[in-house]
Amino acid sequence: MSILDVERLRGYRVPECRETYDARDTILYALGVGAGLSDTVDELNLVFERDLVALPTMALVLGTPGFWAMDPKAGLDWVQILHGEQSLRLHRPLASQDTLIGRTEIGPMADKGPGKPVMLRSSRTLATTSGALVAEMTETWVLRGAGGFGGPRELEQEPRVSMPDRAPDAALDLPTSRQQALIYRLSGDRNPLHVDPGTARKGGFDGPILHGLGTLGVVARAIIHLCAQGDPRRLSAINVRFTAPVVPGDMIRTELWLEADGAIRFRATVPAREVTVVDGGTAELWQT
Repeated sequence: MSILDVERLRGYRVPECRETYDARDTILYALGVGAGLSDTVDELNLVFERDLVALPTMALVLGTPGFWAMDPKAGLDWVQILHGEQSLRLHRPLASQDTLIGRTEIGPMADKGPGKPVMLRSSRTLATTSGALVAEMTETWVLRGAGGFGGPRELEQEPRVSMPDRAPDAALDLPTSRQQALIYRLSGDRNPLHVDPGTARKGGFDGPILHGLGTLGVVARAIIHLCAQGDPRRLSAINVRFTAPVVPGDMIRTELWLEADGAIRFRATVPAREVTVVDGGTAELWQT
């Protein structure tokens, strides 16, 4: 990747997006993050229009023009972009059908030096057509090889979350399918890195990898089953740091720790490959 053209990126405006979604979209998203694959949890409420409930992480694919980094006007080498961190906070449970407006803002950047990455943070809000705030999100991308423009070296951020020095309080294994990325991309992120072997090799991978937000959806499902009795409407916030990609077909193990103040800390691994794929995770629930 060549040195980031900061002025070009700063001049780019991510299109505002008004999106109407229905029960079919809600079910498709749930299938894209693995709902219904496990025989150990009941997820009929995620995939059947009768009493359908939306997963809160569906907010991450709503009100967005998709993987906007692929727009040539942004000036990014999108094949070299990795998803580093993601946060989501809901202000009310997500409805299974609605019309929402998404607004995305490109935020601060950190230059790690010539030949090294640039860290890029953006933020997005989802609101109803009447203006009521539904969700707030931030994400950090790693622009590999784009450093050297002379910007600040670090992004301001909260201290890294560490896991307690004890065995996890609960854990759940959830499978992904070899088709997982093929299904997930139908919810909006059409980045070929996740479907085309040639593009994946250009990105430095042996083959297509699962979307980071697809991994987050699997992990959020595990937290919902372990902490919220399977009710997605109780998850109000989630924050993660992605540390390695998931390969479609991997089994993802989510381990979590329950703190005295009600906070949830978690990490996710792929035991078969002995790799941690999500670390420093935190989550919050609405209390019943």
